Amino acid sequence: MAKGHRSQIKRERNAQKDTRPSAKVSYARVSVRKACYVLDAIRGKDVQTALGILTYNPRYASEVILKLLKSAIANAENNNGLKAENLYIEECFANKGPTMKRIRPRAQGRAYRIEKRMSHITIVLNEK
Repeated sequence: MAKGHRSQIKRERNAQKDTRPSAKVSYARVSVRKACYVLDAIRGKDVQTALGILTYNPRYASEVILKLLKSAIANAENNNGLKAENLYIEECFANKGPTMKRIRPRAQGRAYRIEKRMSHITIVLNEK
């Protein structure tokens, strides 16, 4: 059990809070594996290069991640007062979300399961 007054506990917790600009999309209709192919291509790059990579990448996940990256850049400019030209992608990862289960009819009355996977994608930026 934590010691101290509730306000003191909250103050200590907020002092440890991450202040880097970030954006997160929850329940994106793309599997973690497919999203990670795109995230690996932009990890560690500056935002201008990453925007170029995502714009011309043919994968579906790149559209979702492009929108997310633009949101993270806007968060950095408006909330943290940072310049877009000085930013780079420090962290980007995809976590597993819930899976929708669907049924596909097959021969001789059988039913096969189709799993439509979702993911939670996060991008964290930082200044050079």
